[in-house]
Amino acid sequence: MSITGEQSSLQEKNSNKDGLLAAIAARFAAWSEKWFPDAYVFVALAVIIVAAGALINGAPVKSVAKAFGDGYWSLITFTLQQMIVAVSGYIIASSPPASKVIAKMASWPRTGRGAIAFIAFLTMGMSLVNWAVSLIFSGLLAKAIARRTDGIRMDYRAAGAAAYLGLGCTWALGLSSAAAQLQANVASIPKALLPISGIIPFTETIFLWQSGVMALVLIVVSTCVCYWSAPTDKNAKTAQDMDIDVSLSTVTLPKRERPGEWLEYSPVLTILIVALGAVWVVQEFAEKNAILAISNLNTYNFILLMIGLLLHWRPKSFLNAAAKAVPATTGILIQFPLYGGIAAIITGATAVGGPSLAHVLTDAFISVSNTNTYPVFMGIYSALLGFFVPSGGGKWLLEAPYVLAAANELGVHLGWSVQVYNAAEALPNLVNPFWMLPLLGILGMKARDIVGFTALQCVIHTPIVLFMLWLLSKTLVYVPPVMP
Repeated sequence: MSITGEQSSLQEKNSNKDGLLAAIAARFAAWSEKWFPDAYVFVALAVIIVAAGALINGAPVKSVAKAFGDGYWSLITFTLQQMIVAVSGYIIASSPPASKVIAKMASWPRTGRGAIAFIAFLTMGMSLVNWAVSLIFSGLLAKAIARRTDGIRMDYRAAGAAAYLGLGCTWALGLSSAAAQLQANVASIPKALLPISGIIPFTETIFLWQSGVMALVLIVVSTCVCYWSAPTDKNAKTAQDMDIDVSLSTVTLPKRERPGEWLEYSPVLTILIVALGAVWVVQEFAEKNAILAISNLNTYNFILLMIGLLLHWRPKSFLNAAAKAVPATTGILIQFPLYGGIAAIITGATAVGGPSLAHVLTDAFISVSNTNTYPVFMGIYSALLGFFVPSGGGKWLLEAPYVLAAANELGVHLGWSVQVYNAAEALPNLVNPFWMLPLLGILGMKARDIVGFTALQCVIHTPIVLFMLWLLSKTLVYVPPVMP
């Protein structure tokens, strides 16, 4: 063999190897998949740890138990609202019209790398409107592209990772941000938190121009990373290579068997209900500022459900989609009450005349930071905590009492503090398998298949996010809490 031939052979052999970072990330994914318990275990441990912290802080057992019990159902409204966000997202993404759009869009990319970048850009843009729609729609799109038989070779693992970037990068900066939604609705804010935070409208959180800049930078960076980190056609591992069935499974309504089922298959009820809902929506936006109207989580969910009902057209189809979506909300239903209890312990369980755990944590934050460095410290803390408590809304209830109190003390913009949390909270999603589960179920993959690519995004995102949190905070001025 000639020297040139040996060099070509060596280059070909090396090109088939994964990079060091991807190999490390894959090992971490395999480890976490084997050893990480269910997310419920993390929140249950958080209850015990916070209760123990309150006891160490001097609170009597009765005080801790009372705070936990009193706070347990304090988030019942918000729990239901977040469940509806997830259900409505699935209903819309799985509707017949959405399926046709997905089939059409799947034909657009011309290369495997281009397809992966396209999926990433689309899912991050959609996540700013609804994280559940983004997750389900992009997963179905990746699967549809993988079905193409015209010679395009798309790495199915990288495509799956791209489909997840909405939840891993930008969702918390958009309309379905649990923290921003909670702070904008007085009915959702726990009574113990309201005096600290006041009401923080969308105009002070997700609609800040600084938040828009951050979202835009993350979308551009993530899309570029997706394109350049995706294996070339020669090295791409397709769904077929992985023995994953991506064939189209069309769900059709069974034929009507009883006269009583007529209304279930007729669009009459859908038309009347959507028409009635449309009149209410028009009135709502006519009577209120548009930003305030969409800030109301009930209004937001109402609009999504009406859209879902219209897209499915027949009540039977709508109900079938809702039934398939409900199991994905189990974690929200079971875990959020525990978060309410934790928030109550942090703020309400105290010794007679002593400080609450929230005050102790607030003092700790103040002691290690100042007005300029606080966003960075808070971002690092929120990201680290997110590895163990993978819930945007629930985790915010753990942090909000003391991080917002510290922001008040240091004179940091309260709305930006919410966005600091939102941007940092998404980082651990890139390696924590909890929120990947609905997507992995659609794609037929395991967490270890995509975490190698999402971990690369996490490594690149972290310094960029922390730098922007620090830099953009300098453009904002502190305003005291606004009470209802």
